[in-house]
Amino acid sequence: MKAIDNKELILALEELEKEKGIKKEYLLESIETALVTAYKRNFDALENVKVVMDKQTGATHVYSVKEVMETANDDALEISLESAKKINKDLKLGDTVDIEIVPKDFGRIAAQTAKQVIIQKLREAERDILYTEFNDRKGEIVSGIIQKADKNIVVLDLGKLEGIMPTKEQIPTEKYSVNDKIKGYVLDVERGEKGAPQVIVSRSHPDFVRKLLEFEIPEIYEGLIEIKSVSRDPGYRSKVAVYSQNPDIDPVGSCVGQRGIRIQNVINELNGEKIDVIEWNQDPATFIATSLLPAKILAVDIKEDEKFAQVIVPDDQLSLAIGKAGQNVRLAAKLTNWKIDIKSETQFREMLTKKLESEEA
Repeated sequence: MKAIDNKELILALEELEKEKGIKKEYLLESIETALVTAYKRNFDALENVKVVMDKQTGATHVYSVKEVMETANDDALEISLESAKKINKDLKLGDTVDIEIVPKDFGRIAAQTAKQVIIQKLREAERDILYTEFNDRKGEIVSGIIQKADKNIVVLDLGKLEGIMPTKEQIPTEKYSVNDKIKGYVLDVERGEKGAPQVIVSRSHPDFVRKLLEFEIPEIYEGLIEIKSVSRDPGYRSKVAVYSQNPDIDPVGSCVGQRGIRIQNVINELNGEKIDVIEWNQDPATFIATSLLPAKILAVDIKEDEKFAQVIVPDDQLSLAIGKAGQNVRLAAKLTNWKIDIKSETQFREMLTKKLESEEA
């Protein structure tokens, strides 16, 4: 029986493989699977059907797959051993035999099905390419135009893809408006509806500040200055610990820049968020004292095993060291990864006096 021929389809698939990188064999397998479904749907077929496409000519062969039985009780699914032997004398009970069939008008159905499958696979391939492209850009800064902005979500047009900025990734002090152009940090890439990739963008993540500084300060980008840690209260204040192995480089001065111009560019991008740049030190006590700037520190007593630091400050520096709503000490603790307890000089003396009295008692 004559098979359904389609050399143009093979040529089209070969062209797609060259242009889009979608394997011809993969597309053929997908079309074969879809054709089985199309056959059963259009012909109300009860038999087991197999579709095989010739990889060279595109010829489509449709087979009814039947099991060899002593006597066929169901002609749609079974064939008698006697009839099977006429096809192939080596067949035995329990084997299956493929009997080719050419359904009427199946060529038209096959062409429509193949077109639908190719369009679907093209879309999937394009989504996969975009997913890979943006997945490789995790940790980078992207620019986008706001398409939608409400209290729950901000949607950005990133050109090829859509960026999503959930509430927790927004800076609480900022207001977002449609058509505004903003920058964001690529936090993650997820599969959205129908497999389309969605880029999760953040402006509140500490690494957003890190990447902005890297962009603004060549010494950081070139590796001459290292950002050791960042702690952040988005929209209000950030602390950044920097370090350089080169004794001729002032890491803090390089980050701040002449008349503060370098750090000001980052502050402007963050709409006025304050940034404290401090020098990292491998000595925990020194690093902790510096992290509490602008407060002046009298002493730092550390317990290495507990990563706990008792900090003593002058009486007039206590509120500055703690900060409004505890912000300064909280950011310092995140920056250093130490628990920090701050006491004024008077409080510390009172604490020592009580301890001595209890010991004497």
